[in-house]
Amino acid sequence: MKTPGEVLREGELEKRSDSLFQLWKKKRGVLTPDRLSLFPTGPGARPKELRFHSILKVDCVERTGKYVYFTIVTTDRKEIDFRCAGESCWNAAITLALIDFQNRRALQDFRSRQERAAPAAQPETRTARAP
Repeated sequence: MKTPGEVLREGELEKRSDSLFQLWKKKRGVLTPDRLSLFPTGPGARPKELRFHSILKVDCVERTGKYVYFTIVTTDRKEIDFRCAGESCWNAAITLALIDFQNRRALQDFRSRQERAAPAAQPETRTARAP
C-alpha cells in the first residue's frame, strides 16, 4: 500500500501562468499518492499543491516535437495547463496516480457503506421459549 508521503516522481515540468502573457514557468514537481506539489524555482516561494480529491481528470494531451502538453481539470472546472519534456511522461504518471487515488477512495466509500449496512442486514436471534 502506498503511503501519502511516498514520492512517486520528482522532476521538472512547466506550468502556464494565469497572467495576460501566459508564460511558461519552470517548476519542480513532486508527485505523491495523494497530490502533485509544484515548487517554484525562486527561493522562499511557497509550493502550490494540487490534491487529488480536487482534481477531476488529466485532459488534452498533445505531443509536439519537444514537449507533451496536458491540462489538469479541477472539480470546480478550472483548467491548469502544463508541458513537460516528451520523454519525461509526467502526464502519464499523474494520470496513473490519480486513477489509483480514485480507486482507493471508491473502495473506502464502498467499505464504509457496507459497514453501515451490515448491522441492519443481520437477522435477529430468537431464543426458544419453554412450553
